Amino acid sequence: MADQEIISRIKYLIKEMNYRQADFAKKIGVDTSNLSKYMNGRLPLSDSLINRIVVNLGVSKEWLEKGTDIPFAKHASLPVTTVPACDVETISMGTPVYDIDVTAGSMPRARMFADDLVVGHINLPDIISENCRIVRVSGDSMSPVIRSGDYIAVRELTNMQYIFWGQIYVVLLDDLRLVKYVRRHDDPNMVILRSENPNYDDMEISRADIRELMMVQHVLHLDTRN
Repeated sequence: MADQEIISRIKYLIKEMNYRQADFAKKIGVDTSNLSKYMNGRLPLSDSLINRIVVNLGVSKEWLEKGTDIPFAKHASLPVTTVPACDVETISMGTPVYDIDVTAGSMPRARMFADDLVVGHINLPDIISENCRIVRVSGDSMSPVIRSGDYIAVRELTNMQYIFWGQIYVVLLDDLRLVKYVRRHDDPNMVILRSENPNYDDMEISRADIRELMMVQHVLHLDTRN
């Protein structure tokens, strides 16, 4: 029974991180066919597999093995890539880059990802989701993880009832757009928004006030030097 519960949590990770099983296997350094056998119960789960998930993804071992704690007991690290800015405009395939600051302005959600706002594309193997979009951010509340002017690859959530606690999200409220860690609150109707910069206090908001959530999956520094 314990193995089946752990397998269920691994499947949850794969689904919520929007990985294909083969991509998940590559991320944790496991052979794809062996991961499939683990998932189907044909191979008993090993300490090595669990430790690979914990180390490579920053997952809480207590949560993975026992279901207690939260998936990311500590802030999960994000992959960071430096991309020459000139490359963005010359690539026609890959993840679209939008000429918007996702944390500023009052542009309607329906307009945010309009085709005429696409200024180029970035083709990186680590950004594997077909639903990802790349947008600019401003402000220093998430510095040094995300610096003002950085670009981030985001994926919209289809079901906001299932929040991947400890991850960084773009949070859209009626009058605010924020990039924050989303943490569990003692009140299930509330969430805690936490900054990386210690000069910013936590925010407690009602889940009902969240209009959209976009999971941040990658940070990109655009190098504008020629």
